[in-house]
Amino acid sequence: MIYADVIIDISLDKLDRPFSYRIPENLLEKVDVGTRVLVPFGKGNTIKKAYIIALSENTAYDPEKVKDIAGIAKDAVTIEEKQVELAAFIRKSFGGTMNQALKVVLPAKASVKKLEFREVVRLMGREELLALKGEALRKHQNAKVKLLEELLLQETIPYEWITGKLGVSSSSIASLAKAGALKVESVTRYRNPVHMDSREEERKSLSPDQQAIVDAVREDEKNGIKGRYLIHGITGSGKTEVYMALIEDVVKKGKQAIFLIPEIALTYQTLVRFFRRFGNRVSVMNSTLSPGEKYDQCMRAKNGEIDIVIGPRSALFVPFPDLGMIIMDEEHETSYKSESTPKYHARIVAEKLADMSDCAFVMGSATPSVDAYYNAQQGHYRMFKLKERLTGGALPMVSVVDLRRELKEGNRSIFSGKLKELLRDRIDRGEQSILFLNRRGYSGFISCRECGKVMKCPHCDVSLSEHYGGKLVCHYCGYETTRPEVCPECGSKYIAGFKAGTEQIEESLNRLFPGVKVLRMDADTTKTKDSYEKILSTFSNGEAQILVGTQMIVKGHDFPKVTLVGVLAADLSLGSTDFHAAERTFQLLVQAVGRAGRGELPGEAVIQTYQPEHYAIGFAAAQDYEGFFEEEKAYRSLLGYPPLAHMLAVQIFGPDRERAEKLAENIGGGIRKNAPDITEGADVSGMAVIGPAPASIGRIKDMYRFVVYIKAERYDILVKAKDLIEERLKSARLKNEIVQFDFDPVNML
Repeated sequence: MIYADVIIDISLDKLDRPFSYRIPENLLEKVDVGTRVLVPFGKGNTIKKAYIIALSENTAYDPEKVKDIAGIAKDAVTIEEKQVELAAFIRKSFGGTMNQALKVVLPAKASVKKLEFREVVRLMGREELLALKGEALRKHQNAKVKLLEELLLQETIPYEWITGKLGVSSSSIASLAKAGALKVESVTRYRNPVHMDSREEERKSLSPDQQAIVDAVREDEKNGIKGRYLIHGITGSGKTEVYMALIEDVVKKGKQAIFLIPEIALTYQTLVRFFRRFGNRVSVMNSTLSPGEKYDQCMRAKNGEIDIVIGPRSALFVPFPDLGMIIMDEEHETSYKSESTPKYHARIVAEKLADMSDCAFVMGSATPSVDAYYNAQQGHYRMFKLKERLTGGALPMVSVVDLRRELKEGNRSIFSGKLKELLRDRIDRGEQSILFLNRRGYSGFISCRECGKVMKCPHCDVSLSEHYGGKLVCHYCGYETTRPEVCPECGSKYIAGFKAGTEQIEESLNRLFPGVKVLRMDADTTKTKDSYEKILSTFSNGEAQILVGTQMIVKGHDFPKVTLVGVLAADLSLGSTDFHAAERTFQLLVQAVGRAGRGELPGEAVIQTYQPEHYAIGFAAAQDYEGFFEEEKAYRSLLGYPPLAHMLAVQIFGPDRERAEKLAENIGGGIRKNAPDITEGADVSGMAVIGPAPASIGRIKDMYRFVVYIKAERYDILVKAKDLIEERLKSARLKNEIVQFDFDPVNML
């Protein structure tokens, strides 16, 4: 007898364990680890879907009581044993259920109906077709004549093209098929989300510094070393050219590569470059694809039809049969960390996948995360540096404008005097500008100037943002209401919004520079599937002079005609209670100013701030990463923050405030009490428990939120703390409470 351990495809924590089933003889040759099967479950033998995670000749249960697998789930996506192992790693390292982890490693969660195309195939020779054409001409059968003329030119023609473009009816096709001139065949094809021209891009020769990186990786490969690398290259230094050269080596060996990018907005420009180098052997995987497109990209990868996949963190799980390299561009971006359970970090999972696949892992950034740079300093990654721009041009000249002084001088505009002057200069010279704002919406929060009341969401402890048309919107739960005419608290009519939004900036620009084409790119203008590409291609083609937007416009884009970048209210993110605030601000500013002067023309940047003396602002203006890193490392070392130590956020949510708070207190107290067991004799003082405390936003969607932070020098101690909490939760009498784990959180709750 052969038995299978399966995970039931249901999201219930109490069923997060394998169940044993017998494999009937008729299925023995059809199932393997990773196969999605149907099993009878529970007393009523309800048929459930499940994943096989292990096979064995023995079972720990009474064989007489073990049920048979009922069948294979139709059109199931079979995952490799490697992906099940990766799911187990994610489950162990980041929490959540095994079922949740399995769903992460399956980019296509279920199969979909295959696309079928009909084709008309020529059966007769040239002379026979000419005879039929002559007969059709005599009978004035014009439709048949058109079709026969096409068949004389090509052997296979799409059926829909004949009925659509040629206007030939299905009865005419059937008549010629009956005469033996052709046959109609059904062909199954995979969906391809990439539609681009195949014009090959002129290859750029690598600089000595770029070539040195490629040679070093090749030498390691030759010596059997599958290295871990960090490329610290200033903006415009040509990291992408290095990536493509490395991937070309991989593809030549018949292996595949995964190229991770942090944002969907970066897909288009990256894809253009890769497609022109590697042709239709490149595909994408991201959340804008339909279920059918996702499924088909997985099938194309497994069948060897593509060599390279590009996309955000979900692209990491495309099932390539022989993975040769993983590359993570813009490594510092927070979007590489999942915000839903399991809260995995793509960098850690990519490194594990590279170990399992025996392949190289390359990261790159102009502003590496403090975590990655620290690990490179410790020797965990081999670090390379690119310090020169490919164009030979210098980094942009950066000016810091003190908005406090502007206000004293009577300037209440969104734009400083210097920025206005430079914008006018670029417009006159026919050059392009980018204005970056780290906010969303028409205006910020709305409050009463008389009594100070802030208009808040009734379901979340956050202020509502004003959008165009007088709508107030909650950006956490989507609640909408109309802007009140008078204050609901005191009746005053002095109600106003604070802080500019992207729409307001766009309107101000239209008033300042009438007739100048302005594009806006933010979460509101990029809701549709192709909106990113349309906005970026319009700006890239020079059809607009100014691009206004939020964070997505300053990450990785390359516009040679942009010679000015303006950063508005650069220090908004410094007000965050998150210990990453300085790092985020520094990275954002360096990435933003780096969009200027990437072509032959010199660039300039203006940083508008209320805190010009802050070290993150100063080092960003000087574009001095090492200086910032040393300052930030000293700060984190003093307070025991990652990467100098590790942190686990235990997040507790519940609709009943008292129950959620009590659960949080029990979790915090339990960890403190069991600290000696968790540290296993290590110095207990090396582990600290902070809280519980209400989250910075105490309620979202009517769920109260609490958090317990656990700090420890060793990551494995935090994993043991997580395991202990999970074990105790199994016997806890929870109603609607939810507990989540976030290791080394990139966003504090």
